[in-house]
Amino acid sequence: MRKLVVIAIGGNSLIKDSEHHFVKDQYDAICETVKYIVDIIEDGYEVIITHGNGPQVGFIMRRAEIAEEVEHMHPVPLVNCDADTQGAIGYQIQQALQNEFFLRKIKRNAVSVVTQVEVSSNDVAFENPTKHIGVFYNEKQVKDLALLHPEWTLTRDANRGYRRVVASPKPLKIIEIDAIKALAEQGLIVIAVGGGGIPVIRNDKGILQGVNAVIDKDYASSMLATQLNADIFMISTGVKNVYVNFGSDNEKEIKNLNLREAKILREEGQFAKGSMLPKINAVIKYLENGGGKAIITNPENLKKAIDGEAGTQITYK
Repeated sequence: MRKLVVIAIGGNSLIKDSEHHFVKDQYDAICETVKYIVDIIEDGYEVIITHGNGPQVGFIMRRAEIAEEVEHMHPVPLVNCDADTQGAIGYQIQQALQNEFFLRKIKRNAVSVVTQVEVSSNDVAFENPTKHIGVFYNEKQVKDLALLHPEWTLTRDANRGYRRVVASPKPLKIIEIDAIKALAEQGLIVIAVGGGGIPVIRNDKGILQGVNAVIDKDYASSMLATQLNADIFMISTGVKNVYVNFGSDNEKEIKNLNLREAKILREEGQFAKGSMLPKINAVIKYLENGGGKAIITNPENLKKAIDGEAGTQITYK
C-alpha cells in the first residue's frame, strides 16, 4: 500500500517578499511548489495538501474594509474571508497540479474541498488574539496604524516586523473528514483544510454557525494527518530547516529531532510564537497521536526531504 503524506504549504511561503505579493506572483510560487509535490507523487506516494492563508486573508479583509470605508459596501466578516481564501488558493493549487500532471502525462486529478472546522465558542483565543494575518509593518507604520485603526491589535512576528493578530481557536473537528477520505480513496489529490479550515461553532440546537477567527493551519493539518493515519506529515515553510538560536549570530540548523528533544527545545523558548512554535506544536501533537514521521523544510527541498536528504526530520524516538 502506498504511503500517505499530508503536506501543509505555508501561506507566507507563497509570497516571496514585499515586491511579490500579487495574485500572479502567488500563482507562480504555487506552480514552483507543485513541481516538487508532483515529484513526490511520481515516487509513488499518495498526497493530501493543506495550505495557510495568513497573508492572503489579511489582504482580503483589508480590501473589504477599504470598500466599506470608501464606497460604503457591505462589510465582509472574517469567516467569509477565510472561505474566500480557501476557494482562491485551492483553485490555484488545483489548477497548478492539473497542469503539471498534463505536462508529465500523469493520469491523476486534483480537487479542492471547502472545509469547515469546528471550534469551541468558549475558546480563550476569542479574548486573546494571537494569530498573525496580513503584511508585515515596521515601527513607524505601526504608529500610523494605531491612529488609523485603534481597534487593531498588532504584535511582533518573529524578527520580521509587526503584523495584525486575530483570534485563533484550537480545531476540534473536521466537518468534511468523510468526504476528504472518500475522495482520497478514489485516487484524487485532495486539497483540504485550507487556512486551517473555516471556523464554525455549534449553537444550542447543534446547528453550525461561522465564527470570526483564523485557525492555525499547522494545528488543523496535524489533526487531518492524524485522522487519515498519514505516514508522513510535512510542513513546507520559508526556511530549509528548523533552527536553534534563530536570527542570532550563533544560529544552528537542526537536521534530526525526536519527540523528547523537540519538547525540550520548546520549553527553552527556542521557537517563536508567530512562526516556528505552532509548527513544532503541530508536529508534537501528530507524533503523540501515533504519527510516523514529520518533516519541516522549504518548498524546493520537499523531494529531498522526503528522501531523508534535507529538512528537519522529526520522529517519535
